[in-house]
Amino acid sequence: MSRQFTPKVVTANALLEGDVVYLTEDDRWTREHREAELIEDEAHAQIRLVDASARADEVVGAYLADAIPGPNGPEPVHFREVFRTRGPSNYAHGKQAD
Repeated sequence: MSRQFTPKVVTANALLEGDVVYLTEDDRWTREHREAELIEDEAHAQIRLVDASARADEVVGAYLADAIPGPNGPEPVHFREVFRTRGPSNYAHGKQAD
């Protein structure tokens, strides 16, 4: 018996800045997890990942991350993804400086 598909978001790192970014429904990269496209179909998720991976002039390391619907948009499920939404951990800069 196959497992039920868990909703996903496409995430990567911005090529020039290194910031964590998420793919939106309208094909933009955003630094806000809540603005990411929540993908609930496995085939569509794979297509979006292939498309994102082809954008090597914009991002590196694209992958699918589990997410759940939230009141303000998708929310991360795993600790790693929650941690990535907070920005770099080595010193206060980027999102941590805000």
